[in-house]
Amino acid sequence: MRKVVTTAFVSLDGVMQAPGGPAEDPTGGFRFGGWVAPYFDESLGGTMGEMFSRPFSLLLGRKTYDIFAAHWPYAPADDPIGGLFGEMTKYVATRNPNLKLDWKNSVSLGPDAVAAVKALKAEDGPDLLTQGSSDFLQTLFAHDLVDELTLLVFPVILGSGKRLFQGGAAPRSVKLVSSLASNSGVMVGKYARDGAVKAGDFQHAEPSAAELERRRTLT
Repeated sequence: MRKVVTTAFVSLDGVMQAPGGPAEDPTGGFRFGGWVAPYFDESLGGTMGEMFSRPFSLLLGRKTYDIFAAHWPYAPADDPIGGLFGEMTKYVATRNPNLKLDWKNSVSLGPDAVAAVKALKAEDGPDLLTQGSSDFLQTLFAHDLVDELTLLVFPVILGSGKRLFQGGAAPRSVKLVSSLASNSGVMVGKYARDGAVKAGDFQHAEPSAAELERRRTLT
């Protein structure tokens, strides 16, 4: 069985649009592309290196695939990420059946991306690692297909832009597997599934008359 492992760079207010540079994704008038760069230090590099040290395939939305395909194949020959991404199988979610996937080892998920991901998860093989792909992530979250989630939360508030959970998600609990804080103030948390949403109650055993009235008048 394969897992879907999601890693996301997010601001304090949950924005994940265009972390890599101003030209990466300025759609919607987004003005802050490249907001990750000032905080990326050696400890974060180690976190990313550890993530890429295990076997994986890439699971990408079409827009992120386009960004990667225009960048990584043209990286210097000694760039370890460019070479690694080139050799990995890249599964791409696209609604365009005629889209040309010219980057080597690239495969379309076909007309039903959800069914395709479910089939991939049922197979033996390396985990399916998402990068970016904010639109596609909404589909994965809505269908409860993400097994592990690593959030790198950067100390910046962006105010607007594409958000990690902007499309809603299937309710569930997660547990913190590991965490660290970088010297630049980035909080890294790795989370795994932990069953259904858990709830408790801090109310008095016998609600007051004021509380009963409050409930009665809720709109």
